Amino acid sequence: MASDLLRLTVLGCATPYASVDNPCSGYLVSSGATRVWMDAGSGTLAQLQRHVRLDEVDAIWISHLHADHSADLLTAYYAALYADIRLAAPIPLYGPPGIADRLAHFLTNGSTRSPVESAFAVHELADGHRVRVGALTMTSRAVAHGIPAFAVRVEAEGRSLVYSGDTAPCANLTQLAEECDVLLCEAESAQAPTEGEQVHHTPEDAGGTADVSRAGRLIVTHVGRFLTPDQAVARAAARFNGPVDYAAPGTTFSIG
Repeated sequence: MASDLLRLTVLGCATPYASVDNPCSGYLVSSGATRVWMDAGSGTLAQLQRHVRLDEVDAIWISHLHADHSADLLTAYYAALYADIRLAAPIPLYGPPGIADRLAHFLTNGSTRSPVESAFAVHELADGHRVRVGALTMTSRAVAHGIPAFAVRVEAEGRSLVYSGDTAPCANLTQLAEECDVLLCEAESAQAPTEGEQVHHTPEDAGGTADVSRAGRLIVTHVGRFLTPDQAVARAAARFNGPVDYAAPGTTFSIG
């Protein structure tokens, strides 16, 4: 059935701040009745509600704790505990080490720590972390972003999606993406740094990662402000012979 397909819906992909028509990084991944909110950048909670209520989400997965990937966890906390949402249990939240304390630091306004764990059942990611969420199997690998950061491979019914999160090209991402159906890969940088640590992909890097990993399809996302989506797609396609698309906000991709 079509509803059993692995699907990726782009809630937003702007960096480093939301634009009027594009929230920051956030995606809804679904298969059958299973729905996972993947990254929660600014503005994505509003777009999530076009597709699913917060209390209907089976889990939240966060790649790293930069605000353009996690800030809407703060408003999700208030929605979960103090509004019209009625949770049967805290929402499983998978994220980098220290995510619960980071949330509590922002949310606590007095001497009593905010009850983060009442809204979220927190599970800290580690390299090789694997979890089954409904119909989805999610495998996380540590990647190279200068802070604790993770990519994820999502699998269902023999189909596979790999999301890079934010990272420089690295072996863990290439291995995770091996022969995946779709690689959703960031293309933040207009050019690689001439000095210092590289922490993002260029479009050419995204194409190269897709090529080396033998991905079936590449979707470029998190395109930097000094690039247009068409430029990012064209530059990635110079390094990858398969289909290349842009993660336009609001678009749903069927995978496999």
